[in-house]
Amino acid sequence: MTEAEKQNYKILIIDDDKFLQTMYSIKFQKMGFITETMGSTVEALEKIKEGYTPDILLVDVILPTMTGLEFVKKLREEKLLEDSIIIMLTNQSDNENIKEAQALNVEGYIVKATTIPSEVVKEVTEITEKSPKRKK
Repeated sequence: MTEAEKQNYKILIIDDDKFLQTMYSIKFQKMGFITETMGSTVEALEKIKEGYTPDILLVDVILPTMTGLEFVKKLREEKLLEDSIIIMLTNQSDNENIKEAQALNVEGYIVKATTIPSEVVKEVTEITEKSPKRKK
């Protein structure tokens, strides 16, 4: 993916840890992506319903009020962001969460605890390049 292509991609990072929001945002911005961060799936859902359309969503599983998986399920049920690439970025590595994410047709599942930030950027880029939802 070229630098110019990355500049066309908007990434929404949903994580309740402010430090991680900032760190991942900076990492992706340095690679040329446009980033937005939110600490709550409820807040993200409101913004999406108002017309915000990120190209890529990085969603934590464990979040207050509505989990990341509940959030993705709601997006699917309400047919929101059907052209967006959804990747779970979480510390939840148990098979139950992974299977639930796969059943929701997410494009990727990255475990934060075993992946350094630069590898996260690399994996997100690779997933995006392989996705049929990739911008042309």
